Amino acid sequence: MVLCIGMLMIVLDATIVNVALPSIQDDLGFSQSSLAWVVNAYLIAFGGLLLLAGRLGDLVGRRSVFLTGLVVFTLASLACGLAQSEATLVVARFVQGVGGAMTSAVILGMIVTMFPESSEQAKAIGVYSFVASAGGSIGLLAGGAITEAINWHWIFFVNLPIAALTGVFAMRVLKRDRGVGLDQGADLPGALLIVSALMLGVYTIVEVTNYGWGSAHTLGFGAGSLVLLAAFIAREARAQNPLVPLGIFRSRNLSGANAIQTLMVAGMFGMFFLGALYLQRVLGFDSLEVGLAFLPVTGLIGLLSLGFSARLNLRFGPRATLLPGLVSIGAGLLVLSQITVGASYFTAVLPAMVLIGAGAGLSFPSLMSLAMSGVAPEEAGLASGMVNTSLQVGGALGLAVLATMATNRSSDLLAGGDSAAAALTSGYRLAFLIGAGLVAVAVAVAALVLEPVAAAEGEALVGEGVEELPEPAFSSEAA
Repeated sequence: MVLCIGMLMIVLDATIVNVALPSIQDDLGFSQSSLAWVVNAYLIAFGGLLLLAGRLGDLVGRRSVFLTGLVVFTLASLACGLAQSEATLVVARFVQGVGGAMTSAVILGMIVTMFPESSEQAKAIGVYSFVASAGGSIGLLAGGAITEAINWHWIFFVNLPIAALTGVFAMRVLKRDRGVGLDQGADLPGALLIVSALMLGVYTIVEVTNYGWGSAHTLGFGAGSLVLLAAFIAREARAQNPLVPLGIFRSRNLSGANAIQTLMVAGMFGMFFLGALYLQRVLGFDSLEVGLAFLPVTGLIGLLSLGFSARLNLRFGPRATLLPGLVSIGAGLLVLSQITVGASYFTAVLPAMVLIGAGAGLSFPSLMSLAMSGVAPEEAGLASGMVNTSLQVGGALGLAVLATMATNRSSDLLAGGDSAAAALTSGYRLAFLIGAGLVAVAVAVAALVLEPVAAAEGEALVGEGVEELPEPAFSSEAA
């Protein structure tokens, strides 16, 4: 509960700010282009440090990294709330991203080591998956309510009591872990290379909407990120005590699950971002109505993640549970690709919300179980950081690709004489179709790369703290 409350605070902060951006712009005088840095400064620090923070948890102790990140995040949240200038807010948001990365990177690793029993671990991962995937919808509602009732400063101040309580209880209930130590030295060159590569990569992605995919800016910084990543891999291959032991990638389930999550989140992100724009700009919803419109997704993710998915994973294995979940997400995005200017929410959007919510509720716990399966306890923090990194990079990449394609399509139609509503809708439809294609690739990777759990192992897990399901009339492959 303590770890998931800490994770919820991080997830809420990532979305609660988006609703308050117009108020922040009016108050502090941000230009339209500079306003994006309120979000981008956080994303660059957060996405760039997740992998390093997860590995540091393995080396020096996950509890220490979690608590240190919590302190950094809290102090940065206070600075954000007190900010009276553009520069102060952007710098504070960057530091907040550092604290958020340290806090969230080690949580999943702590959960799998705290709950070694398979049935308890499946339930704990289900709760974590719900918080990590559905908490953003709560942020949309909370951001609108706080901004309208008080002011935008309080979207940051609200973190202070939550963080204080989390820290107090964390020190009481989380056992101190020592980590494997730094006796053989810290791989400082490797740390510098991977942080630089990831930060530069995230920066390149988030700036695509301003420069375009074929610009010298995007190609140059993107190439620089790849060069740094290649140098990091070369360094780790010969380092005596590597920051990231490359042998961890031999696990097909770990590598495959992270690749699938990147593709899945890249496709799904269009539903949250562009779907909200469609509801506002075309159907005329206000910010509170948009938050309510996404509640079916949150509700279904919670309903499935908090028990049902765990039982399916134990009975049939995470791979068999994941595949229908991915298909459901892809089907929901295909439904959204048929929206029209005069569509009704209940007939055109709600069915897609149901399909995507159900699919995500099945997929996220399965992916996290797969990604952490077979990982040695001393590498659990690294694996946890990898899961969070693929989630953040997938979201940023998906937003850049889908938003750019939608904008280009809409601009071409506007130039051709179409109405604003028709041009926007056509752009959103294209983005949802591309998103469905990304999820289809994820289905193919899941079918070809992931290794299924042996039937005997699945049967042995049933009954260990989880109510046994009736004997199925079909095989796990059919499921």
